[in-house]
Order: sequence, then C-alpha cells, then structure tokens
Amino acid sequence: MDFTPTEEQAAARELAAEIFADLAVPERLAAAGTGSDAELWKELCAAGLPGAVEDIGLLGLVLLLEEQGRRTAQVPFAASCVYGVLALAAHGSADQRDRLLPGVRQGTAVVTGALRDTGGVRSRADGLLSGTVGWVPWLRDATQVLVAAADRSLWLVRVADARVEPVELTAPWAAGRLVLDGTPGERLGGPEAYEDVRATARTAFAGLQAGVCAGSLARAVAHTNEREQFGRPLAAKQGVQLRAADAHMDTEAIRVTAYEAAWRRDAGLSYGTHALTAAWWASEAGRRVVHAGQHLHGGMGADLDHPVHRHFLWGRQLDAYLGCGGEILAELGELIAEGEAA
Repeated sequence: MDFTPTEEQAAARELAAEIFADLAVPERLAAAGTGSDAELWKELCAAGLPGAVEDIGLLGLVLLLEEQGRRTAQVPFAASCVYGVLALAAHGSADQRDRLLPGVRQGTAVVTGALRDTGGVRSRADGLLSGTVGWVPWLRDATQVLVAAADRSLWLVRVADARVEPVELTAPWAAGRLVLDGTPGERLGGPEAYEDVRATARTAFAGLQAGVCAGSLARAVAHTNEREQFGRPLAAKQGVQLRAADAHMDTEAIRVTAYEAAWRRDAGLSYGTHALTAAWWASEAGRRVVHAGQHLHGGMGADLDHPVHRHFLWGRQLDAYLGCGGEILAELGELIAEGEAA
C-alpha cells in the first residue's frame, strides 16, 4: 500500500484547502444557517473539483473531504461526488454518463443518496417507486437522488418528481424527507452497484469525519495553549495532554482506515470489509474526538456560536449517518464469515 498522493491529488487537495480556508469562515458559516453556501459551491465547481474526482479517484476525494471537514463547509460536495460522479462513472450506462455526468461535474446538477433505509422504498417493473425515506442529506440542494429500493436495486430519481419535506438534523446538511408515490426512476447499474456505492460512501464519509475530527482537535490544541490557569497554559496539564493525545490517535485511525479502503478501490481490489472498518472507526472514534474537542474548551465548548460546536454537531451527525458501532461490526462479521466460508 502506498498512500502518497499523486501530483494531481496533491494539487487538488491544496486547491480545495485554499478555497475552504478563504470562504468557509465562521462568519459565513453562521450566516448560512442550516442551508448550504451557494457561493462556496459555485467556487468549488468553477475550480473543477467535482469533475476532478474521476481522475484522482476515491483516495483523492477522501483528501478533498478532509479539507471540507476541517472547516465544516456547508456544501453538498461529498454527496454529489459519491452518489453522482463516482456512481455514474462506475455503474452508469454510456447514455447515462453522456447525459448526466457533464452537469454533475460542473455542479449545475447535484446528486444525493438515499441508501440507508432500503426497506422504505418499493420498485415496480415499470420503474415507478413508492415509499418514504425519513431523512436524506442535502436533499434540498439536489436535482437528483440515488434511491435504494428494498431489493437493493439503485434508481436515479429527479427531485422535482418527488415530494420533499424539509428536515432539520443535528448538523446543517439541508436535509429533507423523501416521499415517493408512483415516482418514475431510472435504473442505475446491476446487482453489484448497491454494495459498491454503499462502500464508496462509507469510505468517503469516513474521510469527511477525519477532517471534522482534525479540525476539532486543532481548535482544542490552540485553545489549551492560549488559555491559562494559575499562570500556566492548560496544555501544560497532563490530563489535557492525555485527552488530546487520545483524540489524535483516534483521528489518525479514522484517516488511515479511510485511506486504505479508498486505495484498494482505486487499485481494483475488494474493499467492502475495509470500508466497514473505516466506517466503524469514523463512527465510534469520531464521537470520542468531537466530545473531547468540546470538553477541552471547557464552558466555551457549550456555546452554540463557538466554532468548535460545529465540529461537535458534524461529528455526531456523521456518527448517525454511518451507523452505530454495533450495527457496523455485525455487518463486518457477516462479511468476514462469508469470505472464510467461500
């Protein structure tokens, strides 16, 4: 394994970091409320970053999402790249790629995914879908949504053809409830598409969580170095150092498992169990890190307007999106047992 970024990946990461640092600042984030930052999204698309994901692969996307997570930037970047760019590139027909990919690359079309609640949607032979998905991230920004039916087939649905009810989540992800009632859908890929897209999403959102955790920890380190108690920085206290060290190790575990899963996908190797491993670390360790970041800020961490509180909200939302640790471990155990039996 070699996680060293290529020149293209490194250049894309540097560009993303620059754009997020310039525009995803606390004042703009506060002004955006629970919606997305249209200007930031426009800037990312003008720089060609969504389209670049086809060339830099899933590992490159993970690097970009780390930069988004550090700033908790309110744009549908992760969703549209995973459920749009990569899903269409890997599983779309020639017609679908020609017709749909240009808009997704340019950002004029935004795709999100409704893959978690597969039992809530039924598909008919004529391609009409019915059912409800309780919450879908960035649905209010999307032009299309990739829906998983109960049989785990994937369908692209125009958001304009469905009913969307706004939902407020822990994090400001412009989410909505998706209601389908005889809504037309367009089949994407074959039987293998669901598992591949789900594993890609787990890996990508684990990378986003690595950035969220890194940003939370960076703020905590800066705060404890500046804040003094009895004439000494808080960072000089052993208890603070140990808490920060544990958070650092957890963050690195999320990062390296996400890198491994992404690298394996890009190399054409099996990566389902690796994606689940990354998701488990992102869920379990991610929760610990954002709690530590808030705790190390003391009373300031409980201030809803403090930047570190955004990392706490994002970390908890990603924990919920990826699934609880026990749920993930059960699925991972089943996959390992199936592999050994085979």
